[in-house]
Amino acid sequence: MRLTAAPLVVLPALALLGGPAAPAPEVDDLVLEGGHVVDGTGAPAFAADVAVRDGRIAAVGSIPSSRKQTARRRIDVRGLVVAPGFVDLLGQSEYNVLVDGRAVSKVTQGITTEVTGEGTSIAPTNARMVADGEDVWRRFGVRPDWTTLEGYFARFAKAPPTINLATLVGLGGLRDLVMDKADRRPTAAEMAAMAREVEKAMDEGAIGVSVALQYVPDLYFTTDELVALARVAARRGGVFFVHQRSESDRVLESLDEVFRIAREASVPTDLWHLKTAGARNHGKMKTVLARLEAARAEGLDVAANQYPWSASSNGLDACLPPWVREGGREKLLERLRDPALRERAKADMAREDAGWENQWLGASAGAGVLVSSVVDRTLSRHQGRRIGEIAAAEGKDPRDVLIDLVLADRANANGIHFTMGEEDVRLALAHRLVAFCTDSGAVAPDGIYAGQRSHPRAWGSATRILGTYVREERLLPLEEAVRKMTSLPAARARLADRGLVREGLAADLTVFDPATVRALSTYQEPARTSEGVPYVVVNGQLVVDGGRVTGARPGRILRGAGSPR
Repeated sequence: MRLTAAPLVVLPALALLGGPAAPAPEVDDLVLEGGHVVDGTGAPAFAADVAVRDGRIAAVGSIPSSRKQTARRRIDVRGLVVAPGFVDLLGQSEYNVLVDGRAVSKVTQGITTEVTGEGTSIAPTNARMVADGEDVWRRFGVRPDWTTLEGYFARFAKAPPTINLATLVGLGGLRDLVMDKADRRPTAAEMAAMAREVEKAMDEGAIGVSVALQYVPDLYFTTDELVALARVAARRGGVFFVHQRSESDRVLESLDEVFRIAREASVPTDLWHLKTAGARNHGKMKTVLARLEAARAEGLDVAANQYPWSASSNGLDACLPPWVREGGREKLLERLRDPALRERAKADMAREDAGWENQWLGASAGAGVLVSSVVDRTLSRHQGRRIGEIAAAEGKDPRDVLIDLVLADRANANGIHFTMGEEDVRLALAHRLVAFCTDSGAVAPDGIYAGQRSHPRAWGSATRILGTYVREERLLPLEEAVRKMTSLPAARARLADRGLVREGLAADLTVFDPATVRALSTYQEPARTSEGVPYVVVNGQLVVDGGRVTGARPGRILRGAGSPR
């Protein structure tokens, strides 16, 4: 009999033991080794490694050497702080990131997520509203091709930037959409239309509603109207963010209005860029913070945010009385071209009037107003100069200088207003209920934004807190400063998986050197990136690597909890 050998079969070792084959070990995309983790809770720093995999934090602690060795990238961060990515509660970059997705001024100071939509949001919009911004679209090359938030989100996703973005829907924008910028009461049908737009925006992903009560047309809302619209957002799990009606002489009365809205609408409420403006209001911050604490004790879910600078910034036309601004850009320009109305505006600028926020007088009648940016590049010579300085050089009334600039730049020019006291800034900065914001859009020192000046807060707010107020002045502990820039703003915006260094959460991380981190941006030289932030991670990808902005664009839209999408 002839014997035939059986074919040789090689079985996996586990098969020989009767069990399934072992899965291949998962490989980390990034391991940050040996850093001091400040996790965002306010707890003391601790030594740990942090592993990142598939856009999430995979491990925090002592990671075995064998695991580190298989990681696709290992970075030694000994001596550095590993913190959650900073969350900017008022970012203003919704348009800017479509123009230049690098968001250089944000990521180089450690910002990984921003909340936007102050009073007027990127959507909803219509053809009339889009046409009103034509000067900006022409200058920066991106014209809106969307009318809804969903349309904007789709545009964002086509060329995502470095940072994440969450947006509120602006009630001022909805008012403009439904009834233009007219100074009149809405009809019942118009209120119903605005409520429907809030519902639609919440369904599409807005995190809540906002209003900017110092500006046209938001300032025309009554408190009752705001309560009604805030209730719509609250029913969908949304929040209410507000630029107060007054941040100066009537700041305490303005607080009463905000607290009433929070109470009657049962909505979590945040006050944007908390301040007490105008020299005669310096010292009121202690009272404002006490009122905030009292409202919390009453059971209201209220808090605030702030940028760490003693000057604000907005359009130069905000120095003009409201009747000039009523109806929008073209009507404003038409009024200023009328000699009689121009003189009336100048007279109102020089007169105390409890009926409006007179930023012109609050900033010392031009001595404290600096031209920060213009859209018309032929006017660039005025950037970085104070209105009073220009007036002295040209032998003109400072009010005429401002009005001429508003006319020449078609109400697009922005200014910096020196109105706040440093001690008030410090009090708010140290307070447990005050989170972090920049109130500025993302810009860059090169590319299309080169030469476009801004407030220094755009470039160095987080790093100013860490360098000036934590390290140098010891105003607040490092861990508390990080909490106020991470978990606190994330919680106020209801961003569930951001703001902490915790296993399973989104891998947004900022690595900085506590000994060298600092802001270099100044009012005279704003376009300077911060120092001491060598690594920034967004959704698991390095967007700053060794201090250099990479080409990675992992930013995402962060939708509100009320959105079914």
